[in-house]
Amino acid sequence: SPLVRARQTARPLGELHALEPIVVDGLAEFDRDERTYIPIEEMKNGATPADRQRWLDLLANNNSAGRRAWRAQVVVAVEELVEQNRGRRIAAVCHGGVINAYTSHVMGIEAPMFFEPEYTSVHRVLAASSGVRSIVTLNEAPFLRGLPTAGVEDRA
Repeated sequence: SPLVRARQTARPLGELHALEPIVVDGLAEFDRDERTYIPIEEMKNGATPADRQRWLDLLANNNSAGRRAWRAQVVVAVEELVEQNRGRRIAAVCHGGVINAYTSHVMGIEAPMFFEPEYTSVHRVLAASSGVRSIVTLNEAPFLRGLPTAGVEDRA
């Protein structure tokens, strides 16, 4: 994703494998044009009335035409990555909404957002050359156990 929080997350993985992460614009979160980032848990808990309203708006717009159009863009971006990397394993470092958008598409779920991914969790999708896509795992996070708790901005 082009957003800073995803690029910061990708950096150590790239360094570990001596790879230079590439930015894929289509993996940006649906809130990419917002002036500030409000973590979903803060919206849900309603730290401010505006945060709570943003959460309610997020829920109300889950299956809107705009959200479905954004999901279509995410699906195209992921499928292009798959096509460009046939026979290879890739990691797409992105956001919870992007993960929801693609996996809901694979699972045939109409609304783009259906679960809340853990920060830095792993989600595995098998992409067969036949075009079949299979969810292997969602929300893997056992590697986070025992790590010190960090602020959201450090974990996102």
